[in-house]
Amino acid sequence: MLWLYLHFPHLLLDHIRRSRDNAGALVIVEGSGQKVIQACPEARDQGIRAGMRLKTAISLVPDLGIVRADHKQEARILADQALWLYRYAAHIVLVPPDGVLAEVGSLQRLYGGLPAAWQTVEHALNDRQLTAWMAIGHTPLAARLLARSGKGECTADQGHILRSLGQMPLLAAGFDERTCTRLQRLGLNTLGEVFDLPPAELARRLSPETLARIQKVQGTRADPQIPWQPPHHFRQQADFVQEIEHAQGLLFPLQRMLGELEEDLCWRQQDTDSLLLVLHHRHQEPARLRIRTSGPEHRAEAFLNLLRLRFEQQPLQAPVIALVLSVRRFIDREAPSGQDLLGETRDLNEAWHTLVSRLQARLGAQALRRLSPQADHRPERAWSATEVARQTRPARTDLQQLPRRPLWLLQGPQPLTEAPRAWFAGPERVSGGWWDGQRVQRDYYIAQLHSGQLAWVFRDVRDGWFVHGWFG
Repeated sequence: MLWLYLHFPHLLLDHIRRSRDNAGALVIVEGSGQKVIQACPEARDQGIRAGMRLKTAISLVPDLGIVRADHKQEARILADQALWLYRYAAHIVLVPPDGVLAEVGSLQRLYGGLPAAWQTVEHALNDRQLTAWMAIGHTPLAARLLARSGKGECTADQGHILRSLGQMPLLAAGFDERTCTRLQRLGLNTLGEVFDLPPAELARRLSPETLARIQKVQGTRADPQIPWQPPHHFRQQADFVQEIEHAQGLLFPLQRMLGELEEDLCWRQQDTDSLLLVLHHRHQEPARLRIRTSGPEHRAEAFLNLLRLRFEQQPLQAPVIALVLSVRRFIDREAPSGQDLLGETRDLNEAWHTLVSRLQARLGAQALRRLSPQADHRPERAWSATEVARQTRPARTDLQQLPRRPLWLLQGPQPLTEAPRAWFAGPERVSGGWWDGQRVQRDYYIAQLHSGQLAWVFRDVRDGWFVHGWFG
């Protein structure tokens, strides 16, 4: 088997920078807040280095952006990286706090060779503005050691991999200081010198844990990996160094987050009609915005337009320090109707849902109404105005077998003052309403009046002739 390891040297720093539309100096400080542990390129250009005291860094850059390291936040961000990597490899293993392992030996044929698989992951990292040291190894631990040392190469040659590992100092190989001291007293300074010892000598001179680690690196001892399973929901979070006071400042991180949502939906081959946006504030409870579309949707641009309209109607109540986008409702994607084989014809159903969703976002969910058919033979009671909702695929109906009805139906029947000039169709008998005390018994005709209008008229068995609608 071949394993690909991705080591993220400053994952939290990359995560914060992706949500910023400015390129100011930024550092990550340890939990106590006394020492810099990560510095962005802009901060390094001004003399700030990892390990520097925070007071010294602030003296160099007074307007320095500062973020305190958070282990829970780092674990969540690492899981986000496993989610997009899962689209390229099925066997994923999380290696906290800053690594992801993927089995790639079985994917060479899929991608057309190991270099193509390597390049695919590199392009994905560039698209996401992430820094990662990559390495390939014949064992999980070998790939991890090479990646963390920055000496990873795109090669499946086991001999070359072992030679690269052999040049690694003992501390870089992950041994603790006590074990390194013990090995150095034996005259061993590199991992290759440890490999050269006979197995019996290794077992006698080293602790069982150290021996097991070396054997896992070499591949002579099993090292099973528990695969990571993706969650059944989508969640993305943006954390801000400086508070966002205006909704316009949220559009930049939202554009990236919605782009990743679109990729996730396309990978799932599903759509959604509901987004939840949670705005975290420093001194009050989070605000929750539920965005609903009139039909299934997956396009980032459509979601962003709806959010922009919502922010116009609902300004921010307080500055925002973090933004969470989540989706838990997924809809199986249906083949678009009205498109050719290449999918180049515009989907009118999609355009309709886009229009309705934008109107609802601007006017309110209850502002739009649609006409819905009702199970009643009486024309004035055969429809009702209901809220706009996602329509299911209607049953196929042979329209040629249905009688012709006018599109313009009067609010109530009007007496017919003169006999029609010509008759075209009819009669169509409508009899019903006995169940609610509003019984009707009518014979409908399509007729032309002396004024030239094409009318829908009926004869009531008790009250005479009436006009009930007009044809265009």
